[in-house]
Amino acid sequence: MNYSKRQSVRPKVVKKIEKSHYLANLISKTAFHACTMPELYMARTCKWGVLTVVGGDLWDHSGDVLITPANNRLSGREGLDSQVHAKAGEGLTQVTRNICLEKRKINAPPCAVTMNVVTEPYDLSTNFKHIFHVVGPDCRRPSQDESRRQLLPQTYYNLFDRIKEMKDVRKIVSPPISMGIFGYPHREGARITLEVLLGHLDGENDPGFDEYILVIKERNFINNMRTVYRESEDQLPGVDTTDQ
Repeated sequence: MNYSKRQSVRPKVVKKIEKSHYLANLISKTAFHACTMPELYMARTCKWGVLTVVGGDLWDHSGDVLITPANNRLSGREGLDSQVHAKAGEGLTQVTRNICLEKRKINAPPCAVTMNVVTEPYDLSTNFKHIFHVVGPDCRRPSQDESRRQLLPQTYYNLFDRIKEMKDVRKIVSPPISMGIFGYPHREGARITLEVLLGHLDGENDPGFDEYILVIKERNFINNMRTVYRESEDQLPGVDTTDQ
């Protein structure tokens, strides 16, 4: 009699254990997914598209274009640009080296300040169609530092012109240009970056893209951008959609 009762209870116990294991596994996966999700700092919707500011690494995202902040030699050896080259592989480094060699033949810089060069994504092709090597002002150089307030917006405008020429770009993944190793002052750079990007997304003409993801890993810069955003939110183009 007792044995019979134990037999009838055992399947229920097994089911409870299996259910516990399932729930534990589900919680673990959910927690891992939450930990690996890039942090959303802000989002603002404009007439033609959305600017989203998030944390994490560039290659945690996907889009039509990946922007890498290059120097005018396209060397791929400094700051975030060196990490992009490492992720994209030797094919990318070789093609930028070839561009450099060709430009030297005519005594020209591989890519002048405010300009950009487009290449294939090579080993990052799973996430991106193109890599844009964008040369913003290098504030370690006195002449560029003095003109940085004009050079940084012009860098973005030249980038927008290049995007407009391409017919397969709707989503852009980018760090803030000229920050980090290039030494642009964070508070000023955050203000100009927000004003230029939001102004372009809310302008009279279709910019040719509808999503710009600004990826920021440097805590000091995001703190400055949040301060700028909070102080001037009512003056910026578009509508805040961070919590939507």
